Amino acid sequence: MASIPDIFLQTLEIMTVVFVFFIGSGILWLIYLFVIDRTQQEHAIRRNYPIVGRFRYLFEHLGEFFRQYFFAMDREEMPFNRAERSWAYRAAKNLDNTSAFGSTRNLRVHDTVIFANCPFPTLDEDAVEDEPMEIGAGCRHPYLAPSFFNVSAMSFGALSKPAVRALSMGAKEGNFWLNTGEGGLSKYHLEGGCDLVMQIGTAKYGVRDLEGNLCDTTLREVAAYDQVKMFEIKLSQGAKPGKGGILPADKVNKEIAAIRGIHPWRDSISPNRHREVNNNDQLLDLINRVREVTGKPTGIKAVIGAEVWLDDLFAEIKQRGKRSAPDFITVDSADGGSGAAPMPLLDDVGLSLRESLPLLVDKLHAYGLRDRVRVIASGKLVTPTMAAWALCVGADFINCARGFMFSLGCIQAMQCNKNTCPTGVTTHNKKLQGGLVPDKKYLRVSNYANNMRKEVGVIAHSCGVSSPRKLRRKHARMMSDHGRSIPLNVLHPDNTEQYD
Repeated sequence: MASIPDIFLQTLEIMTVVFVFFIGSGILWLIYLFVIDRTQQEHAIRRNYPIVGRFRYLFEHLGEFFRQYFFAMDREEMPFNRAERSWAYRAAKNLDNTSAFGSTRNLRVHDTVIFANCPFPTLDEDAVEDEPMEIGAGCRHPYLAPSFFNVSAMSFGALSKPAVRALSMGAKEGNFWLNTGEGGLSKYHLEGGCDLVMQIGTAKYGVRDLEGNLCDTTLREVAAYDQVKMFEIKLSQGAKPGKGGILPADKVNKEIAAIRGIHPWRDSISPNRHREVNNNDQLLDLINRVREVTGKPTGIKAVIGAEVWLDDLFAEIKQRGKRSAPDFITVDSADGGSGAAPMPLLDDVGLSLRESLPLLVDKLHAYGLRDRVRVIASGKLVTPTMAAWALCVGADFINCARGFMFSLGCIQAMQCNKNTCPTGVTTHNKKLQGGLVPDKKYLRVSNYANNMRKEVGVIAHSCGVSSPRKLRRKHARMMSDHGRSIPLNVLHPDNTEQYD
């Protein structure tokens, strides 16, 4: 008969074997999960942070139940709240975007947009797609733009190589344009075969000579690409009006430096304006120079700070003749985004799109230029509500940047300027870039745009019109300080109704 010490030792041996078995099995299971996460191509966080990245989804799920105690509510975060990001993610994944029980949006808050549904909405069989819209009718090579919703300016450099590739492929799949941003035209922009808008920033990256001046020869070389449909001269952007582009030195690798025509591993800081443009007369000269050299539609991008500039610019155009006008104006909002911007400019300079877009549209009407100049709205238009509002106010096109970043997997980590983006969207760290697989993500880019256009259409049909571009100011209202909504055509009266 075994003694008590022997039984104790046998039990201890069994427990040790069981313990080792479970520990070994656990290690094998972790290795298995590590291999699965590291090799899968759908989720950037799991690919870059195997095993640990899986906790993100658990915390997101638990957050739905514990948010009222520990987390921000759906509508509280900035610059984009959880509800806005969730819509973008689900649209990109082509998942059901319906909600239950009721809206979490407080409709009584000042500036809240509400659409005026009609008693007899448009039937599905009566709905139509918006026709392609021509830009630059008087140019040698006008552009028939197929989509009202497009990718806003984001440079290769600010964005990673796989991000640009995915956007290019997605834009081709969804039939909308991609703006190159001021960092120049790269082979990754061209790779997907999509329509491109070449942006010319204040540093003239991609179209400059050795001294940094605009070069007609390189302009012609860029314009020779059939994919390049338009040129956009950037005067300013929403997050940093009065300040040029900023790309930190650790993101200026040799490839990016070669595309931009600058030295690698040095801060890439553009001048705060075009050195050769000191007034509206010289601005119109620059627009016409680019248009004549390239033969393609040429416009400007600007943040509006005061209406006096628009009066002076449009008066000069009237004196020269309509042909001298830009083919389009992209108006950016003061709450637009950027990879890097000084806080005072980010927070406190420039007009919000809610004020500047109706101001621009009304001024174009007042000077008889609305039929000549297309209007592109840009700045925080990531959901159907804000895109439809911009169309109601008078925009012809919507440009969006951060919404498409969400479609690529951006989690609003606020690391864009640090080369440490955990999802590979805005970093040049090859390990982190590995999480973003263009061959998988490009479909999400296309899905996001398709669902945006579809749901803006849903709003339009509810308002009784057959397509998004038929939305007018009378179709939307905005909450006032007094708790009552005001129709947009009362808040911003103009003559837009004449072309209904």
